[in-house]
Amino acid sequence: MIAAYTGWVDKRNEQGKGVVLADGSLLDEAVMCDLVAFVEKEKVVFPWHPGNFVMIDNSVAAHSRQPFDPRSQRKVLASIANGRKDVGSGVGTTVDFVLCSGDRLPAVGLGLWKVSKDTCAECVYAAIEMGYRCLDSACDYGNEAETGQGLQRAMSDGLVARHELFVVSKLWNTYHRREHVRLACLRTLRDLQVEYLDMYYVHFPIALKFVDFETRYPPEWLHDPSAPKPRMVPDDVPLHETWAAMEELVREGLVRNIGLCNVQSAMLSDVLSYAKIKPSALQVELHPYLTQEKLHRLCRQHGIALVGFSSFGSASYVELGMAEKNESLLEDKWIKQLAAKYSRSPAQVVLRWAVQRGTGVIPKSQNASRMKENLSIFDFQLSDEDLNSISLLNRNKRYNDPGNFCEAAFNSFHPIYD
Repeated sequence: MIAAYTGWVDKRNEQGKGVVLADGSLLDEAVMCDLVAFVEKEKVVFPWHPGNFVMIDNSVAAHSRQPFDPRSQRKVLASIANGRKDVGSGVGTTVDFVLCSGDRLPAVGLGLWKVSKDTCAECVYAAIEMGYRCLDSACDYGNEAETGQGLQRAMSDGLVARHELFVVSKLWNTYHRREHVRLACLRTLRDLQVEYLDMYYVHFPIALKFVDFETRYPPEWLHDPSAPKPRMVPDDVPLHETWAAMEELVREGLVRNIGLCNVQSAMLSDVLSYAKIKPSALQVELHPYLTQEKLHRLCRQHGIALVGFSSFGSASYVELGMAEKNESLLEDKWIKQLAAKYSRSPAQVVLRWAVQRGTGVIPKSQNASRMKENLSIFDFQLSDEDLNSISLLNRNKRYNDPGNFCEAAFNSFHPIYD
């Protein structure tokens, strides 16, 4: 609008008349002057020098240029991103990650682990109403049917269209064999009441013996909970078999993107060596006590979005006996000091740290005020010094470790991390 209203004058454009309303009437001149003044006030100008190069994401910022001498050979090259550009356009979700498929993953999603069935549908509806567009579910969470109810109600009420949502689920451990992957996906689609998933992750690099859907769903970790000493029963399924079946879901149109959860660099590199459709994203435990720097660098190298769960560290694990109350990042002295400095909550500082360093987050909450707070992290920025200081809190402290909880809870030793 500004370019056509105040910019060039030639046979293609008559200044002041280049943009009109839908009924053909001209724009209000006073409104346009206010808009021009606003942009003039907010613009960022770079002094150019020979050899300079500036790259701008036109999905979040407009580019322009001041008058210049043509002999300087300055050029503006523009490209349009592939894929849908309207995903994650809700209020507050102002940053998306462009996946290798061209789809856009909202930087902040709502995690649905441990959200009770009784409140899940209402929680999902409320989240969409306040601006969440990424809903992160999983078969193992046991609440996908309720998640689907919330999704359908939100769409039926006109809060959002399906293409504006980024719906995530995860393939459970008992469905790793090729013949079970599609069946598991179809069950998830049925429960969520959607025709396709925007992202389908392999939940763990742990293959367990198949449990029939009619026997128990979700099957959870134990093969036979009624056994005298119930245990996990591993199944020898190579990950390449599972991944090939995941790729078939993309080709069939049941899934738009596929990814991995809870894997480290060596296994990710292995999948990349044979993948015909490479992982769009990797979801792992990620917080200032576990910064995963090398894994983050590897993902950037291959254009894979890195999404962190358990952003607040121990918060989700205290009640499970897997962490102590005094380990909470929200009570960390330095995080609290930074929260006071920026007039933000500790949670917002931790989430801003993650997003600002280029990783997605899926904080879980059923409290409306905290849900809004978790989404409101795009109107401030941590200084480089403060950003780095948070990363220095790293302890390589992992809370979600099958090498510990499988033995403690399921009488089975099954480590995936050294």
